[in-house]
Amino acid sequence: MTTTDHYSQTNFIKPDVARYRIMLVAGEPSGDALGGQLMMALNQMADRPIDFIGVGGEAMTAQGLDSLYPIDDLAVMGLREIVPRLPILLNRIRRAVDHGIESTPHLAILIDSGDFNYRVARGLKRKGFKAPVVKFVSPQIWASRPNRVFGLAKVFDHVLALLPFEPKFYDRVNLPTTFVGHPVTERGTARGQGPAFRERHNIPGDAKLLCVLPGSRINEIHYLMPVFGETVKRLAQSFPDLHIVVPTVPNVAAEVKRAVTQWPKACVVTEGESAKFAAFDASDAALAASGTVALELALAGVPTVIGYKVGWLTAAIARRFITVPYGTLTNLLLEREVVPEFVQERCTPEALQASVTILLTDPNARTTQINQLKEAIEMLRIKGQRPSERAAETVLTLMRNHIAAA
Repeated sequence: MTTTDHYSQTNFIKPDVARYRIMLVAGEPSGDALGGQLMMALNQMADRPIDFIGVGGEAMTAQGLDSLYPIDDLAVMGLREIVPRLPILLNRIRRAVDHGIESTPHLAILIDSGDFNYRVARGLKRKGFKAPVVKFVSPQIWASRPNRVFGLAKVFDHVLALLPFEPKFYDRVNLPTTFVGHPVTERGTARGQGPAFRERHNIPGDAKLLCVLPGSRINEIHYLMPVFGETVKRLAQSFPDLHIVVPTVPNVAAEVKRAVTQWPKACVVTEGESAKFAAFDASDAALAASGTVALELALAGVPTVIGYKVGWLTAAIARRFITVPYGTLTNLLLEREVVPEFVQERCTPEALQASVTILLTDPNARTTQINQLKEAIEMLRIKGQRPSERAAETVLTLMRNHIAAA
């Protein structure tokens, strides 16, 4: 079953439920952004007030969440990076589970952070959690380890999928899944704010501006900042008027600012969503880590080159399981390499420099990529409904049905 039609609509809510209580857990900035959008939609669409509990960052806090603990410790990826922090991660899992059991919410929404939130869901179920547990963002079972669906079906009651091809993967385990569209399609793109951004940061209107996005996790900064920095050094030799802007997020901002001091070009480092999208609008091209930001750049119409590296052990293990030809979602959606991507050994300053240079100098290459990115973005939309509204609608139906049946 792949739609919310599986659940009958009902308006019956027990009279003693004056307020809804929803638990949300996000483990990194991209999940926090998704959670913030969903919480805003829930507040707008619910028929009574909602108390939000759980774990999140700035976006979710702005919508009324008092986070159980900061998410900074959770934004790690890769075996070598996770092992040193394992005691902290296990402690955070236990605290989230205990908080959910003690607070008795009407529904739990676990956002992205696949391994971490799988363990939170498993812990809740083992301790007798009766309310629906919803996974917001499907793990990438289409890319590796597809048999994970069997474990997911044991601990989740519904999946909110961001990609149109994901629901079919859950059919074989009868885990209800709803394609809600990708929330990146409803985020602001700051169209028209580029000139003001350049003026504010003393960047001439005719100067080349490269947007560099090295990731939102500490280990991404560790592996990508050196190679991105060397790429910038090489580009600066070819483009004397080149300017650099580096949007970042709070949990890695200090590391990013420290690293760019070693770059040959003075960089503008920004924080916050509005500054990031204004930087996109001002930029001629982008060099970015793989992830949600690639879709944000596609939405903003910024021609992009993707670079990504992890530790050698993580890479060696991942290669045994990965089954897809691309790591960038736009390329996967279009089934061809529209956005140049350079992963692991191919992620070198020489390769990145050559690819970025094409985007900075060849108008036809820029236009071709931008037009194809529009095609990919349209595949992530649902006509007539925003992703956060579709997700909130599904959540409210699940919660109301649970309350009515309790």
